Amino acid sequence: MPVPKIDEIGRWTEVKLDILKRYATEYSKILASQRNPSFFHVYIDAFAGAGFHQSKTSGEMVLGSPLNALLIKPPFREHHLIDLDGERIEGLKQIIGERKDVFLHKGNCNEVLMKDVFPRVQRNDFSTGGYKRGLCLLDPYGLTLDWKVIHEAGTMQSLDLFINFPIYAININVLRHDHTTALPGQIERMTAYWGDESWRDVAYENTAPDLFGNIDIEKVSNEKFAKAFQKRLKNVAGFKRVPDPLPMKNSKGSIVYYLFFASHKDTAENIVKYIFDTFGRGAS
Repeated sequence: MPVPKIDEIGRWTEVKLDILKRYATEYSKILASQRNPSFFHVYIDAFAGAGFHQSKTSGEMVLGSPLNALLIKPPFREHHLIDLDGERIEGLKQIIGERKDVFLHKGNCNEVLMKDVFPRVQRNDFSTGGYKRGLCLLDPYGLTLDWKVIHEAGTMQSLDLFINFPIYAININVLRHDHTTALPGQIERMTAYWGDESWRDVAYENTAPDLFGNIDIEKVSNEKFAKAFQKRLKNVAGFKRVPDPLPMKNSKGSIVYYLFFASHKDTAENIVKYIFDTFGRGAS
């Protein structure tokens, strides 16, 4: 069997993995302890990867998010791990072995989530003896996530989300200083990620007139564009609790992506705020 490629990760990804592990642990403790009613809680990883990474900093192997989730105590009742790469799915199968609580899905997460996974985490589904709840990680490779997934998660009201808002990929592919140079295919991906073309109204703004009255168009700051996405998570997807995202920076101090969290619960937001503050905004 071919060996799946192991990604090298920077310090910002190691920080993200620590954040996810810490929140998932608290999430599982809280839901596993609930009685009258009880909760059947599910872990979902939409871009599961190979299960391991190699640290650029130390050179050591680092557990990926799905394997971290499988080690959490008390355990999630189900784990749904999705990847488009069949070799990675086969690799996870070899690592994990046969477990009735683990479901491996090969395919495009935008389709798999909507068709096969989200229907299993409906809020008032009592088929398993309790309310359904889920923690879902949406950590796409560039602009490969569709807004319909985020919107559906918000409508369901049974999911907490961590979302990678890939500002670096957005900048190099779409929000160029000369907006006329963006490739049509990338513009389509941006629209699919955002959900409609309203991103165009947010991404650029007119400059102040120069001495001759000329007005130009310039790209807004990363922070302003991320703020617009935060509002969209609240006002369009319907999440009640969306704290300020954590900007994840590379070794040069550039923001690679914003890590967003979205939920309907005050407690969930408070836990994430504490974790984000613990790791420090602007972690690198």
